[in-house]
Amino acid sequence: MSELKDRLRSDLTTAIKARDEVRSSTLRMVLTAITNAEVAGKEARELSDDDVLGVLSSEAKKRREAATAFTDGDRPEMAAKETEEAAILAEYLPTPLTEGEITEIVAAAIAETGAADEGMRAMGKVMGVVTPQAKGRADGGVLAAEVRRQLG
Repeated sequence: MSELKDRLRSDLTTAIKARDEVRSSTLRMVLTAITNAEVAGKEARELSDDDVLGVLSSEAKKRREAATAFTDGDRPEMAAKETEEAAILAEYLPTPLTEGEITEIVAAAIAETGAADEGMRAMGKVMGVVTPQAKGRADGGVLAAEVRRQLG
């Protein structure tokens, strides 16, 4: 079993004992998402720490998007709840990359692949190098925008 999943379970137990409603409901939700990912597909499987991180980051992204939607819809109490859940999930994610770090990673990938001469046609090649380096630490859309900016 992955260490991250064990940590989530023990933190859930602690949150329940402390009667922390928001933390316990958020951890229950993410553990359910992990279980759903384990049984999805043709065969049930045990998720690795990287897979669990992927589930965590997608759940955190859902919370951020929901908070934005609630804010735009003039529902501040729901936006605050989603923001609080996203903050709890962020505790389990690696520290996000800064804009400067993303720029450096993309520049190094372009140099490594020799894509500077090919322009936008090399975007897939560069993304193939950049994505594993930033997995779980940067949004794919942000990475793609930076690659486009540097190649274009």
